[in-house]
Amino acid sequence: MSDFIPPAMDQMRKNYSLGGLHEKDAKRDPLVQFHCWFEEALEDVPSWFEPNAMTLSTSDSGGEITSRIVLLKGVEEKKFLFYTNYDSTKGSQMRANPRVSLCLFWPHCQRQVRIQGLVDKVSRDMSEKYFHSRPRDSQLGAHVSQQSATIESREALEASLAELKARYPEGSKIPLPENWGGYAVTPMSFEFWQGRPSRLHDRLVYQRERADSSEWTIKRLSP
Repeated sequence: MSDFIPPAMDQMRKNYSLGGLHEKDAKRDPLVQFHCWFEEALEDVPSWFEPNAMTLSTSDSGGEITSRIVLLKGVEEKKFLFYTNYDSTKGSQMRANPRVSLCLFWPHCQRQVRIQGLVDKVSRDMSEKYFHSRPRDSQLGAHVSQQSATIESREALEASLAELKARYPEGSKIPLPENWGGYAVTPMSFEFWQGRPSRLHDRLVYQRERADSSEWTIKRLSP
């Protein structure tokens, strides 16, 4: 069978024209710039869209790369937070290689932010606090899911959930799983991308030499 190409896929394109990003308008601190853009991404957001959805890319010591969508759950102490199963593919890759990449795309703003940095686990207390703020079914789901492992069937998964619901009836406290918790990404570089007409997009990159440095250099990249 030949390669499948949907009709006119090679002609699908948008001409971006909602705004621009000039050095004189950019904040000197990329975290301040991020917060400004994130707040704007929350304005007139489509009901189906999750502005805190981001692509997390990880790799192992052999260079195998995987990417998936996770939800940004906060920016605290200048670090980007998300939560997941420690035994998942991403968890094992982050143990082998703490360098990760995050990417948030806001199509309704014609903007994208890419962040590269170093990841580490958050404290157990912090993970527990967030875990118990989640909906009850999400807490149970964290116990049921052996994330990235092969399972027998959908029915087996649902049977495990039913068993857990019986073990922890409504009103009882669901414990934090030992293999579940938060990660914090310390950013080393940011790229702010604003779509522009004629594919002459704006790309401003912030970089710093050390994780403890508050000095960022800003440069413009060719689109």
